[in-house]
Amino acid sequence: MTNEWRIIPAVSGDYSCRADTDDNKTEWSEALRLTVSTDKPKATLTADPTIIPAGGSITLTCSVDGSDDWKFDWFRDDEPVQLSGTNEQQSDVSVSEGVSAPTVKQHPSWPVVFRGETVTLRCEMEDDEGTQWTYEWNPANRNSPTSNEYRINSVSESDTDKPRATLTAHRTIIPAGGSITLTCSVDESDDWKFDWFRNDRQYFATRFRGNKDPFRVISVSEGGLYRCRGGRGNPVFHTETSNIQKIVSAPTVKQHPSWPVVFTGETVTLRCEMEDDEGTQWTYEWSPDNRNSPTSNEYRINSVSESDTYKPRATLTADPTTIPAGGSTTLTCSVAGSTGWKFDWFRDEEPVQLRGTNEQQSDVSVSEGGVYSCRGGRGNPVYQTEESKKVSVLKTVFKPTVILQPSGSVVYRGEKVTLRCEIKEGGRTQWTYEWRTNNRNIQIRSSEYSINKVSEYHSGVYSCMATGDHQQTEWSDGVTLTVKPNHPKASLTASNNIIPAGGSVTLTCLIDIGVGWKFDWFKLESDSSAAQSIRTSESDGVLVISEGGEYGCRGGRGDPVFYTETSGKVTIEKRVPITPTVIQQPNWSQIYRGEEITEMITTNRNSPTSSKSMITADSSGDYKCRGRRDGFTITKWGVITLTVSSPKPQPVLSVSPSWPNPGASVTLSCEGLELQSAGWRFFWYKVVPIPISTSYSIELLPNTINRTEQNSFIINGPTQTAGYQCRAGRGEPKFYTNYSEVKFIWSADSHPAAFLSVSPDRVQHFIDQSVTLNCSGNNTKWRVKRFTESTSPSYVQCFHWGMMSGSSCTIKRLEDHSGVYWCESGSGEFSNAVNITVHDDGVILVSPVHPVTEGDPVTLSCRNETQFLSNVFYYHNDKLINNDSREELKISAVSKSDEGFYKCQHSGKKSLNSWMSIRGTVSSPVPSSSPLLLIIGPISGIILIIFLLLLWRYKQHKDLCSFRSEKNSQRSTINQGAENEFSVSSSATPAEPSEVTYTAIKFKKLRKKRKPRKPEEPVIYAEVNTSAAGKVSRTLYQNVSSCQYPAELAPTYAEINKNRAKRNRREKPAATDESVYSEIKSGATLEDKRWEQLAEVNG
Repeated sequence: MTNEWRIIPAVSGDYSCRADTDDNKTEWSEALRLTVSTDKPKATLTADPTIIPAGGSITLTCSVDGSDDWKFDWFRDDEPVQLSGTNEQQSDVSVSEGVSAPTVKQHPSWPVVFRGETVTLRCEMEDDEGTQWTYEWNPANRNSPTSNEYRINSVSESDTDKPRATLTAHRTIIPAGGSITLTCSVDESDDWKFDWFRNDRQYFATRFRGNKDPFRVISVSEGGLYRCRGGRGNPVFHTETSNIQKIVSAPTVKQHPSWPVVFTGETVTLRCEMEDDEGTQWTYEWSPDNRNSPTSNEYRINSVSESDTYKPRATLTADPTTIPAGGSTTLTCSVAGSTGWKFDWFRDEEPVQLRGTNEQQSDVSVSEGGVYSCRGGRGNPVYQTEESKKVSVLKTVFKPTVILQPSGSVVYRGEKVTLRCEIKEGGRTQWTYEWRTNNRNIQIRSSEYSINKVSEYHSGVYSCMATGDHQQTEWSDGVTLTVKPNHPKASLTASNNIIPAGGSVTLTCLIDIGVGWKFDWFKLESDSSAAQSIRTSESDGVLVISEGGEYGCRGGRGDPVFYTETSGKVTIEKRVPITPTVIQQPNWSQIYRGEEITEMITTNRNSPTSSKSMITADSSGDYKCRGRRDGFTITKWGVITLTVSSPKPQPVLSVSPSWPNPGASVTLSCEGLELQSAGWRFFWYKVVPIPISTSYSIELLPNTINRTEQNSFIINGPTQTAGYQCRAGRGEPKFYTNYSEVKFIWSADSHPAAFLSVSPDRVQHFIDQSVTLNCSGNNTKWRVKRFTESTSPSYVQCFHWGMMSGSSCTIKRLEDHSGVYWCESGSGEFSNAVNITVHDDGVILVSPVHPVTEGDPVTLSCRNETQFLSNVFYYHNDKLINNDSREELKISAVSKSDEGFYKCQHSGKKSLNSWMSIRGTVSSPVPSSSPLLLIIGPISGIILIIFLLLLWRYKQHKDLCSFRSEKNSQRSTINQGAENEFSVSSSATPAEPSEVTYTAIKFKKLRKKRKPRKPEEPVIYAEVNTSAAGKVSRTLYQNVSSCQYPAELAPTYAEINKNRAKRNRREKPAATDESVYSEIKSGATLEDKRWEQLAEVNG
């Protein structure tokens, strides 16, 4: 069986189908009509609109009526054209070639005009841009113009029909004493004013009641034939008159006697009266017409039968049916549609005398509940109605009270809640109860409503009422029940967490919400034990304890008991009368913030115990400790007072000397700590440039990884410029001070890996001249750096104050650029250092910027900003060298004696001093087993002994002894009472018997409170000459008060570092770095022969 049926050929008709099986058949389906057309279909083209607006487009739609699934081809001007379609079938296409459609405007602008009226039509083109248009008008059934204006002087029927006014009345019969509304209108037009006619006479506006111009709607109260018409324009154009509406007044039926209701056996006369009939002869009809009713206006019924009426039933109403507490309600009995009745009353089916408010007893007031009914009677004999339906009246007596258990408005999820409706009065009344919450009724009729496990759903306001024996209570006041979703948790507080010796502590257990709780108490006696219950079901949540422990509590209420969560634990400690002793280790008087110290605690009982604890010092104040036993027994506090300093101590690094001769040792001193001996150990670092960076890193010096106990460190034979830092540490774990500021050791000697040259090659420069510093050596990436007195310190790169190009740095203007300059490579190599001194005017000395090798020639000259000068005087260590003026000072072969300060003078103007350093010739290294070392060692020891004797002698001297140095007539003095500590080191070699050896003399000031020294504290370097006989002759040039020193020798020079000693007068700082080179002149004969030991020491 198949469900398809193919019709070939198709024939028009109604087709339906059904299906069947062996046992069943379906009904026929609804018929499907098939219409077969014999004609070939024709496509339909529509355009909406047919005029393309300016700049826009229109849509063309092609369709075949009554069929689908067509695809369409398009033609324009009989030629095929491809258009943009909106769908795959190309049934809708959009075309955009055209101009805007004109607009026709009418004057006057009435939407509808009528025959005889004058109308002007105007055809307007938008945005025509001066185009000359020829116009056509449609319809063209008359000689229409070709211009854009078309005037019709008198519209004819071919243009329109004359309109007819339409009159409507919302009803055609005027009720007695009333009126009706008439409305006149002209369809699809406005601006009309209306005339009214009654009985073919014009109905003037003055007679219209409640109407306003143009009198389209009027109100009439007289019957008659009404019609209307409209008019507008000037002259007035009138519509056709409306259809006639006949309006009549309704008749009135009057009854005698005038009872509104009569009953079986009574006689009634009915009369039909017309008002304002103006003598019209009326024929009457009566309704109902189920009997021979007359055609006159009077209808008499001699004896009313049951077919005319029925026995009435009294109606009883109560307003309200519930008597309020202490009040009453009014019952009303009536017989619908009739009067003249007197009423009897019944309560609980028994007659009852009630107090009425009128003679007929139709309204009575009652204050007792019951089932009430009534009936009416009138006439003689009395005619009685049916008894009314019974009405139950309830008396409201009093308001019940809702009692909530557990008491309080807040309960928790899972608790059992009981609501009880209590009535204090009512005697033996059998009450039926009603409950409600949140405006919904609860199907519970008993006085008690229990919820075994409440949830948030049960939250709400609950109230109850009761009814019984025609009585009812008012609704009780609402009781709010709030169900909290979270389990409550007890809160435990203590009056004190520590039980004083012999005292007690009060614990308080609280539950913030709800009442009626009883409390259980728990105690944990030690960390290893479990909590034990110590009290249960205590009504008072207060517990007084005298033993330490960890306490907790919980609350419970209801039956079965609902428990809260146990409170948080409160630890109570019991204090015993023992005060421990606190000892600080190590016992440093000065502690710094962040430093860790160890406290030893000792109890002073018969069996003393002790323990150690490490703390981190944070601030000055009292630090406390106490002992603990069994977790809950504690001692009193032991107190120790710590003075904590902040910030970390800042050490000060000094280097001596800062400009060492080649091969000389340098001493680093790390000072500035108030208590130098308070456990400090010192760490020494070398500054290393970071590759591809402008910053430095630091690395520990060799042999100092495990620190040094002394605050000084000797570097043997540094050969190049380098920066150094230090810091101190103590304790375990180590507490470190801050790092010191970087201090540099300047090496003027060239280094094979790196060399700094200056162009122009001189020390002194004018402020407005440029200088170029060039780095050369094994590396290709150099950076030029400097250290100036104007900054502290300012070892920054060239690009901050000059212009770097490759390995050269050019300074265009030298203002504030006096200082020390050197080169660094990214791999950590340092060049030699050079001094550059800047002058703002006058003359400068042209002297070599690098050390001169012994035996080489040197030429010094003098110049101003423009040229070299002649007639110049030259000075060596402030002594005039030449008595005659000259242009240059030439030294054919320099020796060590030529080293010193030089300056020039021209026309009374002197340059500043510049130091010329003489470098000795290079000799081969001396083996460590050289016999000379065996000689120098004892000599150094002897010199040290002599210095100690000198110290003892010096302390015996009455007068002030001070060392005196001179540079440009400048002096520095050592305060009286200073103890001098001397140390001597020699760098002379057998190959250079005439080489100068420098001895470092350190001055340390000993006072009651020793103050830290600044960097570069006084170190004096004195020249020591060695003789050919192997004797070392050392002359220390000093003036000690009035003491004179021996032996006039050749001038010698010493480097004296700046110190903190008080000066006799204010001194001007040197123009070069911190090292001061001074000429030391020989003194007169020493009176005290004991000082001769200083002149010569036999080796």
